Amino acid sequence: MNIGFVGLGRMGANMARRLKDRAFHVTTLFDTNRKVTTDLAQELSATACPTLGDVTAGADVIFTVVSDDAAMRGIFSGDDHLLISAEGKLFINCATVSPQVHLDVEALAEKAGAQTLEACMASSITQAREGSLYLMCGGREEVFRRAEPLLKELSASLRFIGKSGEAAKVKVLVNMVMNINTAGLAEGLGLGDALGLDLTMLREVFAQTGAGSRVLQTDGEDMQNRDHACFFSAAHAAKDSGIALALGEVAGLTLPLARATKEQYDRMIAEGLGELDKSGVAELTFKNRHVAESTK
Repeated sequence: MNIGFVGLGRMGANMARRLKDRAFHVTTLFDTNRKVTTDLAQELSATACPTLGDVTAGADVIFTVVSDDAAMRGIFSGDDHLLISAEGKLFINCATVSPQVHLDVEALAEKAGAQTLEACMASSITQAREGSLYLMCGGREEVFRRAEPLLKELSASLRFIGKSGEAAKVKVLVNMVMNINTAGLAEGLGLGDALGLDLTMLREVFAQTGAGSRVLQTDGEDMQNRDHACFFSAAHAAKDSGIALALGEVAGLTLPLARATKEQYDRMIAEGLGELDKSGVAELTFKNRHVAESTK
């Protein structure tokens, strides 16, 4: 089995490394950043493809890990796309995008004689590299069964959610709640700091009470120490919160916490902080941090 990757950012590149470590044939790579492509191709002894069509030509299974709805649509329906001579190929799409995009891509692929599966990731860079991702999959069940042995090499938890678009809905809700939790934690720690409390003590109390959360474990110390090395960017948090709000509109629901959270992440982007980790929202909630500095 030959495997290709499209999108070689923090997640895609480490998934490719993991499969290479597990003795799979990673053969074709593509990213809009040519240097990223050529560097990883050299590392993995793969081909740095100049076109998306070349990725498909040299692989049986192609993973896509792209940034947003437009990028996802582009790689399957642009002037240069993945569905050229794609009959029999399997595309495993891992990006967090709108559910409708997965449905549209599935239809395009089936018309070309190919198959697609959404494999939404609720994990980060370390898990991608170690093969311990939490994967939520959507699509035709027979396609999931075809992909299952390969996906098990990348995951510690693998769950089939249902038809195309369903896993994407779950992933959007995961990220919506995570983003709300992150913004709330940043406000709590920011207020604690303004009140003169010891933040290490405060985090310990949070952890042992109803204020405890997974976000507290992953981001609390980083917020305190202003260590915002990027695992999941503020820009992606804003994008995913926007998808949730759009789904809420379709469902006839208002989501005031999700909207307020998106506004915080949009503000980070506007102030040049969009590529910080989502924990960087604390820069907006602590006194004497970025906002105060930027107005001097």
